[in-house]
Amino acid sequence: MGQPIDMVAFRRRLEARREELDRMSRESAASRDPVELDQARVGRLSRMDALQGQAMALAAERRRRDEIRRIESALDRIAGGDFGYCAACDEPIAPKRLEADPTVPTCIACAGGSGGGTVSRGPEIR
Repeated sequence: MGQPIDMVAFRRRLEARREELDRMSRESAASRDPVELDQARVGRLSRMDALQGQAMALAAERRRRDEIRRIESALDRIAGGDFGYCAACDEPIAPKRLEADPTVPTCIACAGGSGGGTVSRGPEIR
């Protein structure tokens, strides 16, 4: 890699994001609770709105959990000394790619499919 990677800064950034996601998960826990279907208390449209709100909250929680898994994987790579290197080809990952998304496990070539890595959802940075 042309310039050294500041592992401490990346670790702090990842840990802060994980804490933020955990906080968001705790704060939104009630919106994921089962919807009460008591017709005497709540009308049909209100129940439908509540069910839709619950489904959206559950989907958001799944996305948060997925991101937390990616963060934990990146923190493991930092601890193991593998952060900044492609999990598929072991070549360095471009620093700008890591700045855009420090959880990416693959270089842009492998993420694009030529190296067998996973596809990144972030912008393509070389």
